[in-house]
Amino acid sequence: MLPNPRSKPRRLSTPHAHYLFEVESGLAYLDSVDVWARTLLVPLAVWILISGLDDLVVDSICLFTWLSQRALHRSADWADDEQAALSAPPKRIAILVPCWREDGVIRQMIESNLLRLEYPTYDFFVGVYPNDQPTMAAVRELETRFARVHMALCGRPGPTSKADCLNWIYQRMLAFERRRNDHFDVVVTHDAEDIIHRHELHWINYHTDLYDMVQAPVLPLATPWSQWTHGIYCDEFAESQLKDMPGRQILRGFLPSSGVGAGYTRWALDQLDAGRGCIFEPSCLTEDYENGLKLHFLGCPQLFMKMHFDAGEPVATREFFPQTRQAAIRQRTRWVTGIALQSWERHGWRGGWGARYWLWRDRKGLIGNPVSMLTTLLFLYGCLSWLSSLLSGRPWAFGVNHSIPALALLGSTATLQCLHLAVRAWCVSFVYGWRFATGVPLRALYANYINCLATLAALARYALARFSGRPLPWLKTDHCYPVPATLSERPKLGEILVAAGRIPPEQLQSHIPFSRIDSQRVRRNLARALPAHVVAQWRVLPFQATGGFLFLASPELPGERFSELLAAYTKLTVRILLVTESNFNALRAEFL
Repeated sequence: MLPNPRSKPRRLSTPHAHYLFEVESGLAYLDSVDVWARTLLVPLAVWILISGLDDLVVDSICLFTWLSQRALHRSADWADDEQAALSAPPKRIAILVPCWREDGVIRQMIESNLLRLEYPTYDFFVGVYPNDQPTMAAVRELETRFARVHMALCGRPGPTSKADCLNWIYQRMLAFERRRNDHFDVVVTHDAEDIIHRHELHWINYHTDLYDMVQAPVLPLATPWSQWTHGIYCDEFAESQLKDMPGRQILRGFLPSSGVGAGYTRWALDQLDAGRGCIFEPSCLTEDYENGLKLHFLGCPQLFMKMHFDAGEPVATREFFPQTRQAAIRQRTRWVTGIALQSWERHGWRGGWGARYWLWRDRKGLIGNPVSMLTTLLFLYGCLSWLSSLLSGRPWAFGVNHSIPALALLGSTATLQCLHLAVRAWCVSFVYGWRFATGVPLRALYANYINCLATLAALARYALARFSGRPLPWLKTDHCYPVPATLSERPKLGEILVAAGRIPPEQLQSHIPFSRIDSQRVRRNLARALPAHVVAQWRVLPFQATGGFLFLASPELPGERFSELLAAYTKLTVRILLVTESNFNALRAEFL
C-alpha cells in the first residue's frame, strides 16, 4: 500500500534518532578518511617507486657481479686466499676498546677474545674514565693478568662520546709506543661487547698491504623468532653486509666504517689526525661513518671483506644489539642524526658520482622512513576497510575510481616491494636460515615504525640544537687533547730506513708501501690488462682491481709521465705497491 502523501511523517523516538545519527556520523567520518587515504595513495606510491627502483639498481648490479664471479672463479680460489692470509707476515696490531660503565662485560670480552684470537702480534688498549671506578678496577685487574691488555685513562670525566674516548685511547697508545720503543702498524676498533672471529686480524693484516681501511663484516648474534626488536637488526645487517657494502665498492662509492671490526693503517690515521691530536671527530655522533667518508675524499683505498664462512660460522664480528623498542629508537636516532644530518651539514654533496649516489642512499631515509610508516598505516587501513566492505556491502574505497596509470603505478610499487623483501629474506636465510627468514615481512612492518620514530626524533633534536645554538646531545664537556708534537718523539721507522740507506727518500715522501705479492693473489687475465710494452718500459704489473682502484706491483717508482700514459689504458685510480726485484721478476715470468 502506498503511503498517503497528506499524512504526517512518523516521528522516530529519541533513542532511534540518536542511533541513526551516530551511524550516519560514523559513515561520514569513514568517507572522509577514505578521501584522505585515496589522496595520499598516489603521491606515496610515486616515492615508493623511486626508492624501489633505486634498490632494484643495487640488487641487480650485485646479483650480476655475484653470478659473474661464481662463473669465473674456481671454488678453490677462496681457500687459496685464506691460506695466503693466514701465512702473511704479521704486522703489529692495536685493538682500541672504549668503555663507559662496562664492568659487567669487559672482563668476559677480553678473556674470551684472548683465548679465541690466533693472531700472534696484537695488544688491547681499553679506554676508561676517571669517574667510572668499577670499570677501571675491572680493566686494571685484566692488565695485571694479561700482558696484552693496557688501560688507557681518558683525560676528562665521562661520559663524553665514543669518538672522544677513542681519541684518548689512541694518544695513550702513542705514549705506550714512546715508552716501550714499540710501533703498531694497524689500529682496529672494537666495542666492549664484541665477539671477534679468530681469523679477523689475519684478514685485516693481509688486506692492509693494499688498503688503508679494511672493514670486517658485522652481524648480530642469532636470537629467537620472538625477539622482534633484535630481529630487525639481524635482517638489516644481513642485507647490508651481503648486498649494500659490496655494492658500494662495485659502484665506486665510499665505505663507511661500522665502528667495530674496522682496521686502519697508520698512514690513514696520520691523514685523519693532520696534527690536531685526534683521529675521530668528537663532534660527530657517528664518528665511524665520518672517518670512512673522509678517507674516501683523501683518496685512501678502502675494502669491505667479503662474507664467507669458517667451520659453519661467518667470519664476522658478532654482538647483541638493542632488544627493547626504546633502546633501538635511541640508537637509531643517533645514527640518523650523524649519518644523514651531520654528514649533510659537514660535507654537503661533494665527491664523484659514486660518492654522491651513496650519500643519497644514506640520506633518503629522512623522507623514506616516515613515508614507509605512512604506507604501512595505509596498507593496514586498506585491509580493514576491505573487510568492512565485505561485511557491510559498502563499496571498497580503494577498489573504485582508479585510472589505468594509477593501477599500473600501484602494481609496480607492490611488485618492487615484494622483490625487495625477497632479496632481504634471501640475505637473512644465508646467515640465519630460512626459518628465521620467514619473519622478514612482519619484521619489516615493525622496522618501519621504529625507523619512523627515530627519524622524527633525530629531526626534532637536530632542529632544536641548531635553533638553540647548543651542541647535539651527549657532548657534555669541552674536549682537550694532548698534541703529540708537544712531546718528545722517537724517530719513525721510515726515517731510520732512509738514514740507513735501505730506502730512497722519495719513497718515504710518497708514502708508497713496500711488500711482497703472492702469485695466488694475482688473476692471470688482470695481470695481462696492460700492453706488454707498457709493462716492459715502466716495469709495472697489474695484480688487483677493486673499489675504483687499480693496484700495480713495481720494483721502483715510476717516472713523472707514467700517470699521463696510463690514463690512456684505464680510468681507475692507480696505486703502486713496491716489491723486490726478485718478486717482480717471478710474477712477470709466471703471468706474462
